[in-house]
Amino acid sequence: MAKPVPRIGSRRNGRIGLRKSARRIPKGVIHVQASFNNTIVTVTDVRGRVISWSSAGTCGFKGTRRGTPFAAQTAAGNAIRTVVDQGMQRAEVMIKGPGLGRDAALRAIRRSGIILSFIRDVTPMPHNGCRPPKKRRV
Repeated sequence: MAKPVPRIGSRRNGRIGLRKSARRIPKGVIHVQASFNNTIVTVTDVRGRVISWSSAGTCGFKGTRRGTPFAAQTAAGNAIRTVVDQGMQRAEVMIKGPGLGRDAALRAIRRSGIILSFIRDVTPMPHNGCRPPKKRRV
């Protein structure tokens, strides 16, 4: 009977944890998506592969408290703490969305000690695209 071939990504041979901690990233991109209900902070390398992410919901905030600036600040701090340990020194920041957490997340990123090369607002703006829904009558 043939021996089973060990899968490269299997948890049994323990290569997953080793590969994640061994990567050192000097430069990256921090994406902040701030909606009215939540703030999601994703840290990627220059090629766009996700290194770390956090959101106000994963930090323990539930309901309407997820949309607050303090929740966004906590989420940004959580996402950045892991990449600072991996050696990230420089970053670009892309901010998307109209939420309250935009400024608070940016403040937390600046306080972390990472040098920011630029900050860009990438909120999608329609050039008179889709017709908006009809007005609410209350």
